[in-house]
Amino acid sequence: MSFINVSHITKTFKVAQKKSGIKATLKNFIKRDYKYIEAIKDISFNIEEGSIVGFIGQNGAGKSTTIKILSGILTPDSGTVTIDGIVPWKERKEYVSKIGVVFGARSQLWWDIPAEDTFNLLKDIYKIDESKFLNRKEYLVKKLNIEDIIHIPVRQLSLGQRMRCEIAASLLHEPKILFLDEPTIGLDALSKQIVREFIKKINKEQKVTVILTTHDMSDIEALAKRIIIACKGEIVYDGQLKNLKQKFDHHKYVTVTTNTTLTKLRKKGIITQEKIQEGYKFKIDSLLLNTSDFLNYLSKKTSIEDLEIDNESLENIIINLYEESNK
Repeated sequence: MSFINVSHITKTFKVAQKKSGIKATLKNFIKRDYKYIEAIKDISFNIEEGSIVGFIGQNGAGKSTTIKILSGILTPDSGTVTIDGIVPWKERKEYVSKIGVVFGARSQLWWDIPAEDTFNLLKDIYKIDESKFLNRKEYLVKKLNIEDIIHIPVRQLSLGQRMRCEIAASLLHEPKILFLDEPTIGLDALSKQIVREFIKKINKEQKVTVILTTHDMSDIEALAKRIIIACKGEIVYDGQLKNLKQKFDHHKYVTVTTNTTLTKLRKKGIITQEKIQEGYKFKIDSLLLNTSDFLNYLSKKTSIEDLEIDNESLENIIINLYEESNK
């Protein structure tokens, strides 16, 4: 059995409907209208211990509801979940000692006191042995480069500094699983690099299982080899990131520098042609027209001074997957 086992979970929410206007408001006092929203329709997946998995989806795809079920906050309407042999919402007290949670938009640090004071409070909450706590804190503080900031009130820290303190706080009790929700949102390039390198380090050295939800595809590419993509409450892709790229990454972007004016090129495989300041940018479908054939064709039409070839971005690949799933 895998470390995380999710089998056919569903979740529906009952939402009150309210129209604008005095008449509609008075009607709501007598009888309310409701609609039912299927946040999760039938989701199943397994995750091995020590993995880093990206769990992504558009707003309303069901990923947040799934994560809340995995973290024990919500109970599914049907289906089963076991994580390290525990049902999260049934054995909540035992389970919370095994997980760490970081929400980029929310803080577990006390705003008006230094992060170190929150660390000491968490030591008491999780009943961590003093010597073990000091060793763990020293390790986290050093690796996340927060030695000089844990004595400063949290409200005075930059977003990047606060996020590194948040990650340290979530790992003080040495959890087996780390849930990361938008861990680098709004961070500068240096802070992003520190956070990403640290996540990879604890995953490799301590076998911490990481489930990452984010809209930043650079986080996914930097950290996760496997991704699970949700769309309208269902899983539309579960597999290796490289396999997803191979399946959908057949669009190439060719930028050429040229002084020649080109008329609209009409050849099978050329999707778009855009005039830019120093030349043209083309989008081609390599399944219909490979790059070398396109360049041979183009060289007969114009004098190429320089060129640049780019692959489809991961973000666009996922958009293409969503569009295919909605057909």
